[in-house]
This record gives sequence, structure tokens and C-alpha cells, in this order.
Amino acid sequence: MSFWCGKKSVMVRLCSPRVAQSGVVIGLMLWSAAGCAASADCPKFLGGHKLGTVQSALIGESSGLAASRKNPGVLWTHNDDGPACVYAIAPQGKHLGVYNLEGVKLRDWEDIAIGPGPQANVDYLYVGAIGDNNSKHKSIKIYRVPEPKVDVNQTPAVITVGSVETIELTYPDGPRNAETLMVDPMTKDIYIVSKEQTSKVYRAAYPQSTTGKTALEQVAKLHWGMATGGDISPDGRMIIVRGYFAASLWVRPKEGPLWKAFENGEC
Repeated sequence: MSFWCGKKSVMVRLCSPRVAQSGVVIGLMLWSAAGCAASADCPKFLGGHKLGTVQSALIGESSGLAASRKNPGVLWTHNDDGPACVYAIAPQGKHLGVYNLEGVKLRDWEDIAIGPGPQANVDYLYVGAIGDNNSKHKSIKIYRVPEPKVDVNQTPAVITVGSVETIELTYPDGPRNAETLMVDPMTKDIYIVSKEQTSKVYRAAYPQSTTGKTALEQVAKLHWGMATGGDISPDGRMIIVRGYFAASLWVRPKEGPLWKAFENGEC
């Protein structure tokens, strides 16, 4: 999983859960960008360090992660299966609340992103039901909802969140598995990167329909495969996508759409 927080780029790893007598434990690791740059555009990354351990036993198979822009010090995550909800946690793992998405069913949620939406100056959560290990689903769904208010000092809350919009998407080349969902903060376009031997980049241009299906278009390919997470910086200038063992970062071209970055060299 990867996300961007403020002006720093960060890559997060939520370790796979292990069930033991003490319960389910998920480790949280964080890599942050240094202030210096390897070139005029590309940042240099520091080594990783552990911030904490997720404390809630409700989070047994964390599958996506996003840093809140509305609520400083808050991270959003969700399970791959189970109740249709997102969880608010602190970077050290403190449990802050369960936020149930009203009227939504969970089917292989793989990633979560934050970005703009229909209402100006409002941050939205985008939850991606984009997993499809057997490549059998004729469409995938993205759930969009204004980001709830969370206080890092609050007692853990259980809240039902309404006004959830469903964006249903179809691939141009048939069903496929994906674990990477990104939202362009400049254009509100949705990007999905497939998880296959050569990962493909798909775009759903804004505005996406919430009453019918929106056709994705393939706009690029990575030179490697099995992408497992990614994000776009809040200013829209950089894109990071990771796999199981490494990550790649691209700088957005000064002119042209975001996806053109994948045609250029990585940092």
C-alpha cells in the first residue's frame, strides 16, 4: 500500500496478519521522503521505520490505506472481506472508529484513496471493490463518500455514513484483478492499475456516472507487473506504484495528462 501525506511522500506496509494466542497483529511500517532530491524533480527516500501496531482486532486483513487530508493524524483502512466499513486509526495504530457505509456490500475491497469529487473543496473517500482473483466479474465498483470528521483524541466511535455514491466501471479488454486505486487531484479522474504479469493502467475520466456504467480506457502499461498499491501526491505532481518487493515513482509531465508520466522514465 502507498499513500501521500501533506508534502511528504510516504510508502506504507501493513504486514500480513498472523493469528496467535494473543490475537491478530498487523505491523505498520512507514517510509518518508527526504527534503533533498535526487534530481530536480525526483525525491530521495529515507530508510523505513516502524511507527506502531494496529490495535483493533476488527482489522484482520487490512487491504488499503489512505492518509486523511481533512483530519490530521488520521489514517483510513479497510478489510478485504467482512462488514462494509472503513476504519479510522492513528499512525501509531490506535483505533479511532468504525464507519459503516450505508447500503453497500463488501466484495473484495482492495484499495482506498482520497481525492476531490463533485462538491468543490470537499475531500472524498474512494473505496475500490476492484479485486477479482478469478477474473470473472463483468464490472467493478468504486464507492465515493465525503470524508467523515474524525478527532484523533476521540473515544472509538461507531458511525453510519450515508450519501454513498457507487461508480460502476467496466474494462475494455475483459475482467481482471487489481489492487491499485488512485484519484488525480487535478482532474478527478480515477486510475486503476491491474495486478498481472504486465500491469496495465486504466482511466475513468471525470465525471464518472453514478447511475450507469462507465467504460475504463487503457492508457498505459508498466514495464513490470503484479502492482499491489499506489497513490498520487496531493499536488498531482508525482505518482507512486508498488509491487511485492519494490516501488516505482514517476513525475507528471508539465503538459499533457497524468498517464503520460508512465511513458517517461521512472525516478
